[in-house]
Amino acid sequence: MPTEIERKFLVKDMSWKDMADNGTHYSQGYLVGSKHASVRVRIQGEKAFINIKSATMNITRQEYEYEIPLSEATEMLDTLCEKPLIDKVRYHVKNENHVWEVDVFSGDNEGLIVAEIELEHQDEHFARPDWLGDEVSDDTRYYNVCLVKHPYKDWS
Repeated sequence: MPTEIERKFLVKDMSWKDMADNGTHYSQGYLVGSKHASVRVRIQGEKAFINIKSATMNITRQEYEYEIPLSEATEMLDTLCEKPLIDKVRYHVKNENHVWEVDVFSGDNEGLIVAEIELEHQDEHFARPDWLGDEVSDDTRYYNVCLVKHPYKDWS
């Protein structure tokens, strides 16, 4: 069974940007977000994917992802997905033995910057870069599926 082990952190400053790649624009929406799973459509640069992820809100989750035609993803985002869509630029930042994904959100989630690291196992050691802030892996507000219903702009 495909699984993802991912930890999320806030970013406390922009010093990571000096080590980052050029970034890729992502636009994604959710077809369904239930108590069991979320189904997401994502355009990532010039490629498109459909993703099914278990709704367990911890660092280990089932995840299935399949490439789909870009035109079909665009149509689904426009006509079937909940609004607002999630718009962000994802940067990759190498730090020692890991690559961090830093998401800089725009649109209704403007101002939110989250760093994620994928691990091989739950207790895997990783170096924490200086720009890393508080861990939010267990805070459901930071899950993209939740940002659709409660965008960052509405947080008090």
